[in-house]
Amino acid sequence: MTTVNEVIAQALGIKPAEVKDDLAYQSFPDWDSLGHVNIMSSIETAFELEIAPELVHRLRTVADIKGFVAAGGRLIENDAPSAPDHRVHRGLDGVEFDHSAITRIDGELGELEYRGFSIHDLVERASAEEVMHLLIEGYLPSEHELQVLRAALLTGMTLPDSIVQLIGMLRAAHPLEVLRTAVSALGALSPLHAQGVFDETIDEARARGLMLLGSVPMILATHLALRDGRAIPDPGEGACYAEIVLKALTGESPDEIAVRVFNRALIIHADHSSNASTFTARVATSTEAGMINAITAAIATFTGRRHGGASEGVLDVFDELSQPEEAESYVARKLAAGEPVMGFGHRVYRVVDPRAGHLRECVLELSEARRDDRRLKILDALAAAMAPRARHGVAPNVDLYAGLTYRLLGIPDDVAVAIFVLGRLPGWIAHVLEQRANNVLIRPLLRYKQPESLLTVGKGQQ
Repeated sequence: MTTVNEVIAQALGIKPAEVKDDLAYQSFPDWDSLGHVNIMSSIETAFELEIAPELVHRLRTVADIKGFVAAGGRLIENDAPSAPDHRVHRGLDGVEFDHSAITRIDGELGELEYRGFSIHDLVERASAEEVMHLLIEGYLPSEHELQVLRAALLTGMTLPDSIVQLIGMLRAAHPLEVLRTAVSALGALSPLHAQGVFDETIDEARARGLMLLGSVPMILATHLALRDGRAIPDPGEGACYAEIVLKALTGESPDEIAVRVFNRALIIHADHSSNASTFTARVATSTEAGMINAITAAIATFTGRRHGGASEGVLDVFDELSQPEEAESYVARKLAAGEPVMGFGHRVYRVVDPRAGHLRECVLELSEARRDDRRLKILDALAAAMAPRARHGVAPNVDLYAGLTYRLLGIPDDVAVAIFVLGRLPGWIAHVLEQRANNVLIRPLLRYKQPESLLTVGKGQQ
């Protein structure tokens, strides 16, 4: 008869002897969110049980899972008085490190709000500039405040000659690497930094943040122009931020549909509470590193494939699939190999990411305008093939349709992650300012584990 240990070992791709009762979710790389879903599905199949969605993340150890199976699919509650929680929370899973008034996420219900406004309302009714002001200042702007903000953004779009020269030297590099380097260089050119003084007031930090909202898109646009042999773009005129930026990125005047879609995409990506890059920005700020240094650190964090890089990774599916009918076998191959299907699953959401539906609408609108919906149908087929995993929390996330949105807007694939950075920038700025307003040094602890080599020193030499 198959044992629980054998089922878990097969699901994780490890030896049964390695499965101990205290082995836990996220205790090692292979038992990540995808590995956990594989275990849950395998347990259901092997023992003919059904694991309710709310129990998935309560079955966190081998001992928990064994108890659940032994009880015929019931979670055994411990009636003993609760002891202090001395667990190591790897990845800071489930740890709340501070209060924030910026973004509310309900992962169980799939809800997302900026400053009390639903993402659904903002995507349909607001401009990117209005959402920038909402996140950074805490409220929607008046018409006068909106004009002041737009003026600040346009000022930031004029890059120093030295930054343009630096971008030219890096024209062969990945856009995200260029962006990180150029933003860091902007910090070095700051008058305060040039004098070797790193103290900045909150007002100075805010001003540098607004400058970056203008500079970042022009860094990307300048890099694209130089590597493509086009003239360096001039910010020029435009009805809104989305139009100006999209024209600079593509070198062409966008149509009304493209501007509307790009505006929505910027809002969708504007903030997402304490994700890895935002946490990095807050950690840097807690040391009083300054706005530009904090944003540079956030961009560096965003380069990782397990964070911002996923939206670019989803586009790889089109190298393997040419028709929607191939999606089911593709998913089966990926899961059998223990590989993730990019665009699915989220550390916070247990249901469909609320941003995913809006980005699908963006892809739908662009596909209809361009009379080509083949790639949309492929992604929809992937979602259908992955549907059985959705009840365990592996549902479509923001990355599934993001990369295709940018491709249909005429933005090169390798710029997709950098555009995500552009969208996320208002949230980073808001979090830096919030951290500054009530600052404390973020300094978590590591639990020391004595290396086994120290326990064996001298053995065999007696």
